[in-house]
Amino acid sequence: MNPSYGRDLDLNLLRVFAVVADTGSVTAAAGRLYLTQPAVSAALRRLAAAVGAPLFVRRGRGLALTGRGERLRATLVPHLQAIVDAALSEPQWNPATSERTLRLGLSDTAEFWLLPALLRALAPEAPRMRVIAVPVQFRTIAAALAGGLDAAVTVADDLPATVRRQALYCGGFVCLFDPRHTRLRRTLTTEDYFALDHVIVSYNGDLRGIVEDVVQRSRKVRCSVSTFANLGALLDGNALVATVPVIVAAHIRETRRHLATRPLPFTIEGTPTELVWPSSTDDDDACRFVRGKIVEVARSASPKPRVAAARHKRALDRSPGSE
Repeated sequence: MNPSYGRDLDLNLLRVFAVVADTGSVTAAAGRLYLTQPAVSAALRRLAAAVGAPLFVRRGRGLALTGRGERLRATLVPHLQAIVDAALSEPQWNPATSERTLRLGLSDTAEFWLLPALLRALAPEAPRMRVIAVPVQFRTIAAALAGGLDAAVTVADDLPATVRRQALYCGGFVCLFDPRHTRLRRTLTTEDYFALDHVIVSYNGDLRGIVEDVVQRSRKVRCSVSTFANLGALLDGNALVATVPVIVAAHIRETRRHLATRPLPFTIEGTPTELVWPSSTDDDDACRFVRGKIVEVARSASPKPRVAAARHKRALDRSPGSE
């Protein structure tokens, strides 16, 4: 046991003592503390019993400190004021000097496009802050937040009321491929699409994905992987196609510009990717700072619909795989 608590001293009694010593009156102290006079008198008796010596003597209509009381007051008052000042002072968090480590839950798509950009955004303003990225997805996000994550970026279903959430973007899907090995029409038909060999990302480790769930038709899946991390390498040089979120396709093509995209021949509504965080971190300056950076990165990374459509049209015009 911490020796500070070894004598079972209620620290609130010290505050009562300090006010009585300052006013010299139980009545005046009771008014300042918003307590009754009997409550103040009882507190003084309890403190004297804990200290083992009387702290006040009656003098006229008021109270005067004993020698033991004078020594206690001289030691207590500076520390008591410092504690009050520390509790009521404005926070002085500075990103430039902060060495906080934040635990961020990221879906595999978010880790792919968000994490590199987030680290670049943090570097000039918060060079000492550190990020621990923890893999999450919609099935595990609630438990992960309860387990101590500071925030997460993923697709989320129902979450507890203690979790805050903010939509970052909602994008569709495209067909990504290597036009040097797979020649596709400018406009894919449904039959064209299902005649192709596919690589899919499956969190369940099977041969089904979002297309099977939405269209209720099976693809010719040649490879199933658990994340998007190596999808560009799998498509590069192979006669395979992948159905991926628009934002993922854009980031894969940043390093593999020879890859191309086509619109899907059917509509798949994208589920919003959200920033979620425990409400207990609402007033945490470091967490709020990083959440702001995540929102900035998401806004810059997800192209506006008209811009995305124009870019896609230019890509089609330049694509060597067009027929």
